[in-house]
Amino acid sequence: MSILDIPVARLDGTPATVRDLTGGRPALLVNVASKCGLTPQYEQLEQLQQEFGDRFSVVGFPCNQFGGQEPGTAEEIQTFCSTSYGVSFPLAEKVEVNGEGRHPLYAELTAVPDAEGEAGDIQWNFEKFVIDAEGEVVGRFRPRTTPDAAEVRAAITGVLAGD
Repeated sequence: MSILDIPVARLDGTPATVRDLTGGRPALLVNVASKCGLTPQYEQLEQLQQEFGDRFSVVGFPCNQFGGQEPGTAEEIQTFCSTSYGVSFPLAEKVEVNGEGRHPLYAELTAVPDAEGEAGDIQWNFEKFVIDAEGEVVGRFRPRTTPDAAEVRAAITGVLAGD
């Protein structure tokens, strides 16, 4: 089974799969939070969505596991993202990315090593995974690597070139 077939729920609670959220396109999957020092990365995530959105999707997975930095309801998260950053990309409902309650998607994603060869737990909000159209992870980027960093953009353009 591909990670694209893993069930998730949209931010409004309606059932979906990862494939539904990505539109079957290559994507950047990222755990997000509204009250984090890294929250301004939403702006760069939205820029990527605008630039590549016809062939690529950003998908946000709100998570409250790091310092309680995503405490809001689904409605509060949606309002914050749309009014503060103009977010147009899909958001899933709040998930856990580490620990016993880890969402099955993140059980798969955290098995993938980053560029330094380190797999395992998500370190903080805004850890990023680039996947191809088949759901294979082609890049893992730690939280402080910005969405517009050269290595993230290279992973995105690489999967788009392969389509």
